[in-house]
Amino acid sequence: MKDLIATYYFKPKSDVTPEFAAQAICEEQTTGTWTDLKTVNDQTSYVHALDGEVLEIVPSANGFQTKLSFPYEIFEPGNIPQYLSVIAGNLFGLGKLESVRLLDIDIPKGLDGHGPKFGIEGVRKLVGTEKSRRPHVGTIIKPKVGLNPKDTAEVAYQAAIGGVDLIKDDETLTDQKFCPLYSRLNAVMDALDRARDETGRQVLYAVNVTTGGDKIQEVARNAVRNGANMLMVDVLTAGFSAVQCLAGDPAITVPIHVHRTMHGAMTRNPEHGIAMLPIAKLVRVCGGDQLHTGTVSGKMGGKAAEVLDVNSALTCPAGKILPVFPVASGGLHPGKVSAEIATLGNEIILQAGGGIHGHPDGTAAGARAMRQAVDAAIEGVSAGEYAKTHPELRKALEKWGSV
Repeated sequence: MKDLIATYYFKPKSDVTPEFAAQAICEEQTTGTWTDLKTVNDQTSYVHALDGEVLEIVPSANGFQTKLSFPYEIFEPGNIPQYLSVIAGNLFGLGKLESVRLLDIDIPKGLDGHGPKFGIEGVRKLVGTEKSRRPHVGTIIKPKVGLNPKDTAEVAYQAAIGGVDLIKDDETLTDQKFCPLYSRLNAVMDALDRARDETGRQVLYAVNVTTGGDKIQEVARNAVRNGANMLMVDVLTAGFSAVQCLAGDPAITVPIHVHRTMHGAMTRNPEHGIAMLPIAKLVRVCGGDQLHTGTVSGKMGGKAAEVLDVNSALTCPAGKILPVFPVASGGLHPGKVSAEIATLGNEIILQAGGGIHGHPDGTAAGARAMRQAVDAAIEGVSAGEYAKTHPELRKALEKWGSV
């Protein structure tokens, strides 16, 4: 057993020393407050066993970086919301700081949960890629909202026969009247059964069960009973406990695909908020099997080094806790596949929405183009060269170019 270590970047106000600022964070999140307390005396000195400790302060960019140790005993094991109240609570509003950003956390055993049920290997086994080890190709139903269940299923069918491994709802599609969840699920799974009969391939469909805390378990269980082979949860809007609840439920016998929508509100400012790395570590603790982590060539902001750090945290050995499948998503198309694989490796899901459905010859051709781009990268052949004998890839490159 050891304490939880959290790493922060901070900029103190001009009249505040870095030592005072780091100590202020430490005290605010453990046993301290802005003045002396009459409730702490010789009889209650045991309280100080829960004091945090400043381990180091080093200059960093225009501010400082500090490591703080939070006593193991201050946490309620398994209560992720309570963890966050300590490591990412009131400190963001401290008046002595210009800015503060949670960069990383080291979660000790006993607080680290049970992790995913499936992980990378379990998902690969379901799809049948445990031997080839190729990157998976995924797609998002586009447009993200507006299609009815029948049309959604047709999009899914075309993507499946084209060669994708994963089809998912987008983050805003849940159980609206124009496309009810269970009607959509049944239609899509029927379409994927038809595609499997034709191709011999099992394709996963991550149906978005994100809803309120009082309903999500019931919705997820019903989805599984209705044939779902994967669930999707928007972790930051529903809460880490939503993922944790489903992962720990014996009735949920399918993998959990975790979307990170809203993360930019926390992660985008390099000097304030919460970095993606601690979010990813908490998703692994909670039991997510797949997690969006960003791209190196897509439309969303992010640096390759940061994406690699996050992916490493999801896939590195962690005792009995299984690794999580990283998902690269956001503005990808076949011309960007080589750059993604070259940087992120093969243990990745390459997910394209418009980059598949916007293909000149439609969704099935777009899916084939993505798979062809993956094959080219694995074989060490440039996409342009491979496209000479693969018309779907050629048309994709003509439309979007390559990186």
